[in-house]
Amino acid sequence: MKIVLAYSGGLDTSVLLSWIKETYNAEMIAFCADIGQEEELKGLDKKARKTGASKIYIDDLTEEFARDFIFPMIQAGAIYENQYFLGTSIARPLIAKRMIEIARKEKADAVGHGATGKGNDQVRFELTAYALEPNIKVIAPWREERFRKQFPGRAEMIAYCADKNIPVEASAKKPYSMDRNLLHISFESGILEDPWMEPPKDMFKLSVAPEDAPNRPEYVTLDFVRGICVAVNGKRLSPANVLRTLNKLGGKHGVGRVDLVENRFVGMKSRGVYETPGGTILHSAHRQMETLTMDREVEVMHLRDSLIPRYSELVYYGFWFSPERLALQALVEESQQNVTGTVRLKLYKGNIITVGRKSALSLYRPDIATMESGESIYNQDDATGFIKLNALRLRVKAMVEKQAKK
Repeated sequence: MKIVLAYSGGLDTSVLLSWIKETYNAEMIAFCADIGQEEELKGLDKKARKTGASKIYIDDLTEEFARDFIFPMIQAGAIYENQYFLGTSIARPLIAKRMIEIARKEKADAVGHGATGKGNDQVRFELTAYALEPNIKVIAPWREERFRKQFPGRAEMIAYCADKNIPVEASAKKPYSMDRNLLHISFESGILEDPWMEPPKDMFKLSVAPEDAPNRPEYVTLDFVRGICVAVNGKRLSPANVLRTLNKLGGKHGVGRVDLVENRFVGMKSRGVYETPGGTILHSAHRQMETLTMDREVEVMHLRDSLIPRYSELVYYGFWFSPERLALQALVEESQQNVTGTVRLKLYKGNIITVGRKSALSLYRPDIATMESGESIYNQDDATGFIKLNALRLRVKAMVEKQAKK
């Protein structure tokens, strides 16, 4: 049996690699996706082989991640439950997609992952796997009772690695867990399981506390073409470099911190703390560009906005490759045809303040909107009939109620 395992080289996946190999008598192929986590990947090949892998793939997917996953999601304006920028959620379908590609190449019988049976990631990984390879077998040790009995805690996992001479750096206690990629860092579990507990100040990695941010604001411009940011401060950048640049700018000014309690797909509530500095700036600027260029009268903006909760749920739940998400994306892309121009923002102590927007495709007309004159296109007298027509049903209702009281 040949199995491709999502592997990071940490304690959990090191144990999984060895345990799956022994339990299933399998040849193990490790796969590590570089999606901007900025962890040291040097030596990972040697470590994986020493742990029991016959081969390891270490793939740089950062540009694909930004271009094909993050940016389309930003175009859709997706935010889960009005708070979460979906940083972890959007990474999982990319990782699973590449796992399936490797499984095909290696003619593997199964893929494996270290997501727990309580979380969302197990669903995201497996829905993607089945969408792309319907007959693939999935190995998920945390859903096997024998695995949980053998490893009830981190101490047992550390002892296992010592016994097997598996090289890991881990302590028996972790105050919280952390997951990082190009879009964000998430913190959960441990001390954060108490929703009353304020996160420790030294926990954050991407941003300074707003109160410690510079006392002077900083201006930044973002150029968009069809809803995609192509330049920051006039400098054209690749999708991944747009996010890298905005992460630094946002982090410097304490932008993008969120502390929330979210509803997991599996039915429980979870407290999470997130840092999404670049994504928060990008989302805010994109929205401002839309307000200037998207048409309302044919309901393009309002229709797209009405679908944001559904689109966000599809990403959060793991249905990235579902027919319904792809259909919504087609609508989103069509809605973005004129979302082209420049937005100017001011960053100051955790705040993103819009101070300007311009576009050659702007639907904003000063000669129409002005209160000074401008009767050539919009005649204020016309509003009388407009109001009376819209008030017709309200007037009829009032008349009926008044008659009923007599």
